[in-house]
Amino acid sequence: MSAEVSPTRAELLVACMAAEIEDGAVVATGVASPLAILAIAVARATHAPHLTYIACVGALDPELRELLPSSEDLGYLEGRSADVSIPELFDHARRGRIDTVFFGAAEVDSAGQTNMTASGSLSRPRSKFPGVAGAATLRQWVRRPVLVVPRQSRRNLVPEVQVATTRDAGRPVRLLSDLGTFELGPAGARVLSRHPWATAEVLEERTGFPLTLPPALPVTPLPDARTVAAIRALDPRNLRDALVGG
Repeated sequence: MSAEVSPTRAELLVACMAAEIEDGAVVATGVASPLAILAIAVARATHAPHLTYIACVGALDPELRELLPSSEDLGYLEGRSADVSIPELFDHARRGRIDTVFFGAAEVDSAGQTNMTASGSLSRPRSKFPGVAGAATLRQWVRRPVLVVPRQSRRNLVPEVQVATTRDAGRPVRLLSDLGTFELGPAGARVLSRHPWATAEVLEERTGFPLTLPPALPVTPLPDARTVAAIRALDPRNLRDALVGG
């Protein structure tokens, strides 16, 4: 790849997220999900033009001309083909009609449990996190949930979550971070690839649970020029870099 299109950390993470979306898939986003919205827009502009997108503002297939400062911006209603209510979104998910949703978390453990609720305990929380917002059920109903941690550290990849907001013990789950890609589940955590700037040692230093690493750890492929160009065109404000790494 030429220097002119060399991707940033944020761009590689967004490209990895977009790659999780297959052409023709049905995808949805909830609140506070700018990276997911950008990844969906990039996927639509590149390899998945026939995806179907349900936005939490109540829009089916809005235009997604550019990433807006808020995930709940009413600009995401523009160009929609229909209105979709939150109860309808959950009904579609419960019937197995939603393929992919990206889930964030304040904490994730090696079993794939996430905490978006609080530090401490439910009965005596020390501090409150953004909250579940329906993710507890959506994660179990979506065909291919994906966890995203834009700033990997031992504070968010922990031995055991303090409060289990979401869990899905019946299947492994993909985790994407600013340092690599992982698979979490009942068998523990397995590293699938490291990003070019992260060594195996860095991954272990920035993870609070044991990792299984293959003898020859793959390096995450860099996105092609078309994907990088789509990311930059769809996020002209460069909101992405403030959300990843650091």
